[in-house]
Amino acid sequence: MQLFRSLRYPNFRLSIIGQSISLIGTWMQRIAISWMVYELTDSMFWLGFVSFISLSPSLFLSPFIGSFVDGRSKYKLVVITQILLMIQAGLLTLVVYLGMANVYWLCILGFIQGVINAFDVLGRQSLLSYLVGSRKDLPNAIGLNSSVFNATRMIGPAVGGFLLSSYGELVCFSVNFVSFVPVLITLFLMNVDESAGEGKMTKGSTWQGLVDGFDYLKRSPHLASLIIIMSFSSLIVIPYTSLLPAVARDLFDGNETTFSWFESAAGFGAMIGAIRMATLKSGDNLRYRVLFAALIMGASLILLAYSHHLFSALLFTVAVSFAMMMQNSSVNTYIQTHSMSAYRGRIMSYYVMAFQGVFPIGSLIIGAIAEGIGIKSTLYMMGGLGVMISVCYYVYLRMHIHRKLFSQKGS
Repeated sequence: MQLFRSLRYPNFRLSIIGQSISLIGTWMQRIAISWMVYELTDSMFWLGFVSFISLSPSLFLSPFIGSFVDGRSKYKLVVITQILLMIQAGLLTLVVYLGMANVYWLCILGFIQGVINAFDVLGRQSLLSYLVGSRKDLPNAIGLNSSVFNATRMIGPAVGGFLLSSYGELVCFSVNFVSFVPVLITLFLMNVDESAGEGKMTKGSTWQGLVDGFDYLKRSPHLASLIIIMSFSSLIVIPYTSLLPAVARDLFDGNETTFSWFESAAGFGAMIGAIRMATLKSGDNLRYRVLFAALIMGASLILLAYSHHLFSALLFTVAVSFAMMMQNSSVNTYIQTHSMSAYRGRIMSYYVMAFQGVFPIGSLIIGAIAEGIGIKSTLYMMGGLGVMISVCYYVYLRMHIHRKLFSQKGS
């Protein structure tokens, strides 16, 4: 089937198998941490703060990591980061087992995980193009990779919610620790050739790599505009995910199971979006997909805030995550298919910074705002700003098209 055409590559197939198992454990751990933080603190600010601590390394490190990744083996980097993430998961399990878990330990271990993830995410994104043998199959591989990520986001919280309410956090953390074994086995079975590409790997100072990547973006406004869109979405729209425990408990008087339903709904919507991206044709206009996805995301957040019934709220959560995945995957695919391979790691570092790096700042700000004006008003505000982002990008695209037509007539 065309939908699964990239699975014919053995390395990509192994990657999908390992990740599909490991990511279920990762999502189980995330739901356990989020609920534990809200139970320990009863504070939306702390929800945002823990998210900020665990993801902030992506903001500060990603631009510098880009040149580091471009000059080294992506495969070896991913193997090392997965081993380190397994050790971090083991430490978290031990802390909970010894009864030492508190918000401060969660912040410390979350920060350590964030530093490792900053290298791992960028390494994986850059490695992906080497796991498929043909450039034309890369969009399909990105879509399938995202589909697996979000299928596990749907399954992981559902299983995690059951285990969390029935057996407690320790079981969720233990399962996550064990789930790293399959991904390491599949990595060791791969035979990756990183010599193929449009340019050689070059080693240089991280600062020079940051400057080179920025210069490349200045010469490529079609890429830079998408990085800007991702930055604003990550700052004021995407952080809605960090508020889901408060949405479940405060707006719908729910418990751990209710929270897991919202997380699974978000995963289901994102999985649909990822499957839709996997059917992408090479001629599709990705920038207009970004535009409409931003509009749907903002409008769905407004409707989520207005919802009076749990079922409708879950449906609008599906819609928000569907649009978020369409936007993020479209930006990711456009960058990977329109940037030179010699600069791809550096440009992807800006993408990761705009997505995962700005997100923790947004979570911190949105958590503080929700603490002050309430969860419902905050969701209305975020949705309205999301719609404004889409309108501004539409104006930019129209101006860009008119400018291009004018320059063609002039020549």
